[in-house]
Amino acid sequence: MAGHSSGDPGGMIVGINVTPMVDIVLVLLIIFIVTAKIIVTPAVEMDLPEASTAGEVQVVLSVIVPERGATLVDGEPIAGDDELVTRAAAVRARTPQVRAVIHADGEVPHRRVIATIDALQRGGVYRVAFATLSPAPGPAGQEAAP
Repeated sequence: MAGHSSGDPGGMIVGINVTPMVDIVLVLLIIFIVTAKIIVTPAVEMDLPEASTAGEVQVVLSVIVPERGATLVDGEPIAGDDELVTRAAAVRARTPQVRAVIHADGEVPHRRVIATIDALQRGGVYRVAFATLSPAPGPAGQEAAP
């Protein structure tokens, strides 16, 4: 019962039972703690390049995936995924610790990015980071036209 009266069934409630409210608050607290842990932990872990020291040079394979047109590897267009596999394998043979950075346009279909990652992995490059293409300069406060 939510409260109790002074003996009269139709009388005024003189006390309030706070146990149900405390139970609800504790359940909400547990839910917030669990969801906060999920929100803080990134859903997709990325292997981003670390800053190099003065003595070591880090080899990075740049893969640009534009919305329209051919994929570019280190600034040169490639014919398809098979050529990307060949290029990745060649760079991996020279430098085993190579990293690939994928610059994918925001409008690129997800399957095309996944195909690029798969081609890199078939070429032996497993350390992949993601970047974005820089927006074209335009008037302040406006996005660049596609």
